[in-house]
Formats: sequence, C-alpha cells, structure tokens
Amino acid sequence: MRITPAVGDLEHFRCRRLSTSRHFTLLGLSENPSLRLPLFSFFMGAYILCVMGNMLIFILISTQSQLHTPMYFLLVNLSFVDICLTSITIPRALSSLLSQDLSISFHGCFAQLFLFHMVGNMDSFLLAIMALDRYSAICRPLHYTNIMSKRACITLLMFSWIIVSLHSTLFTTTTLTLPYCGWVIHHYFCDVPAMLLLSCTDTSHQQLVLVFSASLIVTSPMLFILCSYVLIIRAVLNLHTSKGRQRTFSTCSSHLTVVIFFYTSIIFMYFRPSSLFSAAYDRVISVVYSVIAPMLNPFIYTLRNKEVKNAVKKLIQHSLKDHQKLM
Repeated sequence: MRITPAVGDLEHFRCRRLSTSRHFTLLGLSENPSLRLPLFSFFMGAYILCVMGNMLIFILISTQSQLHTPMYFLLVNLSFVDICLTSITIPRALSSLLSQDLSISFHGCFAQLFLFHMVGNMDSFLLAIMALDRYSAICRPLHYTNIMSKRACITLLMFSWIIVSLHSTLFTTTTLTLPYCGWVIHHYFCDVPAMLLLSCTDTSHQQLVLVFSASLIVTSPMLFILCSYVLIIRAVLNLHTSKGRQRTFSTCSSHLTVVIFFYTSIIFMYFRPSSLFSAAYDRVISVVYSVIAPMLNPFIYTLRNKEVKNAVKKLIQHSLKDHQKLM
C-alpha cells in the first residue's frame, strides 16, 4: 500500500534534497564594493603576520636550547594551531575578495565549520594545559618534571585532540541535519550562529544542545585556567620579596594576556541569547578571535617574555655573524 507523506514532510524532504546540491553564498565582512580592497589588504596583512610570527616561534624554539622546555613545547603547538585556524578561513576569504566568487559548496561549508570548531576549541585546551604548566612550575616546583614530562604533555595533547574532534563532530552533525531554505550567509566563513538563521524550522532545540555542549567544552578549560591562576596568585603573594613576586608573575603575564583576549571574544560570540544575534556584530567579533588573536599571540609571547626576547637577540646575532663570514 502506498503511503502519501504529509505536506510538512514533503517540505522537509524538499529542503534536505536541495541542500546537498546547492551552493551557499558567503557575503563576507561587508557587501560594499568600495571596501573590497581595504578588506583584502587587511586579511592579507593579518595572514602574513600570523604565519611569519608563528614561524618565528617555531624557529626560535627549535634552534635555542634554553627554550627546550615543556612550556615552549606547548607554545609551538599553540603556534601550529593558530596557523591552522587562520588558514581555514582567511585564504577562502581572500579568494572571494579577489575573484568576487562568493559561493561555497554545501559540503565545503560544513567541512570548514567542522575544522574551524575543532581547531578553535583546541586553542582553548592548549591554553588550559599551559596554565597547568605555569601552576606546576610555580606551586609545585619539586614535582614539575614529573607533572609536565614529555609523555604527560603528549598524552594531554592527544586527549585534547580527541575531545575537540568529537565535539566538533556533534556541532557539525547537529547543524548539518537541519533543513535549509536560505542560501545567503551573512558571514565570511561558515559558522554555527550564521547557519542556524538559514534553517526552515525552529532551531531552539538545536541551539539548546549546542549551547550546552559548547558550555562544557569552553567553560571547562576556562574554569581550570581561573583556578590555576587563583593558586598561582596566592603562591606569588606569599613570596617574601617584591622582586621575586614580579619575576615569578612575569613568566605568566604573556599567557594570561592571551587567555583574557581569547575568552572575552568567545564569550561575547557564543554565550548570549539568540535574540541578540546580529550579522554585523557577529562578523566583527569573529574577526577578533579568528584573525586578530592568532596574529597577535606570537608577538605577545615575544614582547612580554624575557627568555623569548633573549632568544630573538641571540638568533639575530648569529645571523649577523654568519652574514659577516660570508662577506
């Protein structure tokens, strides 16, 4: 016996069938043609600075033996993640600005969404592991080598990659299974808040699931970092000399600066009522954590860290000596 589907089921099927065969349109940061060149220059400059700055971190840590410590091993991983994060979004944005082709395939859009959230969440977990490193060095110095051994660092990194991969799969699957009736994304890359606005159906249930899972995956590392720094600050205040307190806390200042910058933008972007969602607002905030933060991280660690600054000076001196020998 043939069963005739309901009208709502037909509409849902029609939307899902069209979804996989259509292309989304990414409008970018602005639809104003006069801003195309300034935006291209901004994205290109930010990407070059991000790659060069993080590659400098790679070179410094690999060539300077005094930087072969767990903290700088984690910093290398943070630099790798930052390069990946910008590479997921910026080249696509540059291509659109240059060719004026704003389309992105259905599967390409969700691949970008998956990779962006996986790598972005890994940034959060790395900052938490780095907080553990600072806590161990300052509060548990006698046990530091055991707590932050090479094996422990690699295990923590592998566990973190597994967690963020599973979480990103949940994010992507939840968003992918929605029926889409709109194809114009008011963003410069495929992100969950912008995608939910295109659905044919009520997404309140999906939003609840995504907010709950995001709360766990983002606030857990953030709370761990806060607890670590409460203990670190207490240990620093117990030091007898102001010079000792200043020296100890200076080793955490660069990491703390990156943490505040990263989590402030993330909270404003993903942890607010859906009634406050705004296309223009979202695009500006997303630039902060997806472009500006990865670009500034290597410079924050270089300018606010004495060991890294000394390593830069040594690298420049060795380069000058090698150049003079060649002359």
